Amino acid sequence: MLPAALTSLLVSLLALFTDSPNVKTVPPPPPTSTPPALRFELRHLHAVSPSAHVVFADVPQRAGILAENSHTLQTRRITSYKPPSFALHAQARAQSMRFGQSLLQQFPWEEEEVNAPDVEDRATLLEQMSNNAYVDPDDPAWYELGANWTVSYPFGWEPDADGFRGHVFATPDNSTVVLALKGTSSGFLGGGGPTVKKDKLNDNLLFSCCCARVDWTWTTVCGCYRGGWKCHADCVEEALIDDSLFYPIGTNLFNNLTYMYPDSDVWIIGHSLGGALASLLGATFGSPVVAFEAPGEKMAAGRLHLPSPPSTLHITHIYHTADPIAMGTCNGVLSSCALGGYAMESRCHLGSSIVYDTVSNLSWSVDVRLHGIVNVIEKILSDPWPPAVEAGREVPEPHEEEDCVECYSWEFGDFAPKDV
Repeated sequence: MLPAALTSLLVSLLALFTDSPNVKTVPPPPPTSTPPALRFELRHLHAVSPSAHVVFADVPQRAGILAENSHTLQTRRITSYKPPSFALHAQARAQSMRFGQSLLQQFPWEEEEVNAPDVEDRATLLEQMSNNAYVDPDDPAWYELGANWTVSYPFGWEPDADGFRGHVFATPDNSTVVLALKGTSSGFLGGGGPTVKKDKLNDNLLFSCCCARVDWTWTTVCGCYRGGWKCHADCVEEALIDDSLFYPIGTNLFNNLTYMYPDSDVWIIGHSLGGALASLLGATFGSPVVAFEAPGEKMAAGRLHLPSPPSTLHITHIYHTADPIAMGTCNGVLSSCALGGYAMESRCHLGSSIVYDTVSNLSWSVDVRLHGIVNVIEKILSDPWPPAVEAGREVPEPHEEEDCVECYSWEFGDFAPKDV
């Protein structure tokens, strides 16, 4: 969620990615040859116009995006579950909102084997970047990626565009497309810009227990608070489906992208708010997701009535224990987040999580300033992680966040305004 810190890690995602051959059985397969390198190019900048329409700005193609020496990125085959159509998915959500979430269990998911980044390979994670989705290459906050990734095109967004932003990368043959989403630009935490207001609104709706009601001094972002520790559940759910909010804009963006690239594999990446939105879109469309330092989005997925696929392990969260936002501890009246006007109260993530215990192993103190992606690149992924190496691994073992509980002090139900 920090723009200046974000600038970085993920979508150059691949300088090379190995496409595992589809080995069945029968006689021994022939020796595998080294797969060709896949080169990613910045194709489009995407933003939202004042009228809430997604706008793509094409980036002129130029030689020299990659130097001669490219970087290897490992991939893996995973099982993913996709809806038969987005229209059917939207219909299921609407019926669930009206008749109850039990209907979502009957959703007809389509199982599919897809290519995804090998998130258990440290070099693969390091070779990804969130493509500087917050800033323009001339901005002092732009993260230098080195000679192999010298993207220096104009930024292309309208100066007064105030919402959903990011970049689209694609291989020259369009076989794989990577959608990178910008996270929160926070004036309070450094940075800022025209998106601050809507970023903050989305943060407080998606990640707070009840409309960002922290104490009596706060102005809530929706009218669902019913006094004491009571919150009107239907009201909160309705507040999240407004067309001006980022999730519906994200689905519109994804549909536009798949229309432009109908035969391509699509990966989604992001940091902080961008990572949480990437996860929600991945849960919707079944695309592989890598999210860095994202606040817990599982509660938002339930409030959005997203049909739950048989597995969400195509979504991977990467974060460290000194980041109070990803850990779900940046809350309370005196927390850094609350002092900045952010009610970051969620903590449960979809999919699997690769968690670096920087508090125990690096003696880091919990600090919201460690939320930025640059810390992950330079202080965590740049060198082998000792506890992982001792276990014969390259990164901490991914795990699902089972028995995760949040907002336990609140009572959610059908509370009329008279209960205030």
